[in-house]
Amino acid sequence: MTCSCDLAIVGSGFGGSLLSMIAARLGLRVLLLERGTHPRFAVGESASPLAGILIEQLADRYDLPRIRPLSAYGRWQRAYPDVACGLKRGFTYFRHEIGARYRIAPARANQLLVAASPSDEVSDTHWLRADVDHFLVREAIALGVEYVDELELTGVEWGAGCQRLDGTRRGRPVAITARFVVDASGPRGFLARALALDGGGFEGYPGTQALFSHFTGVARCADIPEYAADGTPPYPMDDAALHHVFDGGWMWVLRFGNGVTSAGIAVTDALAAGLGLADGEPAWRRFLARHPSIAAQFADSRAIRAFTWMPRLAWRARAAAAPGWARLPSAAAFVDPLFSTGIPLTLLGIERLARWLEAFPAGPPPDASGSRAMDAVPRGGPSPPPWDGYAAATLAEADHTARFIAGCYAAFPRFEDFTAYSMFYFAAASFSELARRLGVQADGARFLAADRHAFRAATIALSPASGPRPDYRRRVAEAIEPLNVAGLCDPVKRNWYAVDPRDTVEAAAKLGATEQAVLSLFQVPGSAAPLLPLSSRPCGSPAG
Repeated sequence: MTCSCDLAIVGSGFGGSLLSMIAARLGLRVLLLERGTHPRFAVGESASPLAGILIEQLADRYDLPRIRPLSAYGRWQRAYPDVACGLKRGFTYFRHEIGARYRIAPARANQLLVAASPSDEVSDTHWLRADVDHFLVREAIALGVEYVDELELTGVEWGAGCQRLDGTRRGRPVAITARFVVDASGPRGFLARALALDGGGFEGYPGTQALFSHFTGVARCADIPEYAADGTPPYPMDDAALHHVFDGGWMWVLRFGNGVTSAGIAVTDALAAGLGLADGEPAWRRFLARHPSIAAQFADSRAIRAFTWMPRLAWRARAAAAPGWARLPSAAAFVDPLFSTGIPLTLLGIERLARWLEAFPAGPPPDASGSRAMDAVPRGGPSPPPWDGYAAATLAEADHTARFIAGCYAAFPRFEDFTAYSMFYFAAASFSELARRLGVQADGARFLAADRHAFRAATIALSPASGPRPDYRRRVAEAIEPLNVAGLCDPVKRNWYAVDPRDTVEAAAKLGATEQAVLSLFQVPGSAAPLLPLSSRPCGSPAG
């Protein structure tokens, strides 16, 4: 079997499949290559408002109307009820002490709830990747993408404008020639092995490991007495990316609509050794025994797949692109799922590559046999080449994210510092989301405001990894103020942050927009009615 194409994409997860559809819409001949088969388990299960906006914008720009419903929970449920997802209204964090049951501290100092959307209709989602990735592969095939699964690639040979991939499929040799190759095979994937591009971890980042599975029978925290809210929370606390935080790490709990829950722990190497994390399920039980209120949530649970142990969680490649190839962000680096950064980072990479592919010259038509000979592919790639700018943006965003997450790990024992430092993420994310909605997002803007020098410098200077410091909350509030369009760092709200249009309308000037333009984002389409009342009353505070 010998194939030839304009673009070969290695890996048919959501990123590879989505990029293949965009390339097909641009008139390129695309091969989507997969080592396994679908449906299959994959990590990276929680989206974000930025991810939803990027899906909308990519779908609109490249005429992919069947992909657009994946941008928000309400649309998804109406369009594809059989593709499992979960409702994610926000980010929930509870701080736990070893051997003690959870109790709400004064001023809710041991919890944090930050809303990401004002309603279920426009809410973010958790993705059951086995369903989502399989759906996207089928969509890609329907658009004319050539899909080859059960393909084990064994080598790569680079040429001037033409690359050759060799492998085997069901015992038979396969040779593929492509004018450009994109690696979408995840951390330590195909190109990492073929080109020895494993660069290790991130500078200054703690060694971390993970253990996780999928479960049924996981209780909702709202139904467990010790988590009972002292007021009306900004959203149902379990309809979120729910995090249990403790010294040395944290746990995620992501609920899908089909009764399955994804849960796992990410911990430092020291804690992993103490738990014997390599033991799998016995280590999980040892962890639960340390935290009775978390154990109560999993008392009636049952793991429905084998536990996965990742002995090395964070990973960074030495290179993200070069002449002839590029890697999606998910294949160039992986940090930690603490703030659901993986999906939006990958979508940003797809957006950048897609803009470049718009200028990618089409190759010659296939010959009578349906293939394109290697020597028939035009020499020389498109101009200007993407590698320098794309690689720089991809790795700079990964490094910036890693520095931020490292600071969060350092802050876990001082949870009030963690809640303060997390405001860097929520300020940058909400600003970017609204700027994109308003059409004022600068071209090339980077994830978590990594391209804003003062903001990036403050994220580093105020990292909890440098140790505790006086008046920390005030200093963080001052640092994020230029991007704070969501009423963050307000002590009156006692760590509960709802979506309040008034906060954003009052910050319209920071976005370079009018108050009316900002207010329109909160209105029901086709109606003058707002999505929620214009109220500045803090969450959980008395009415009147």
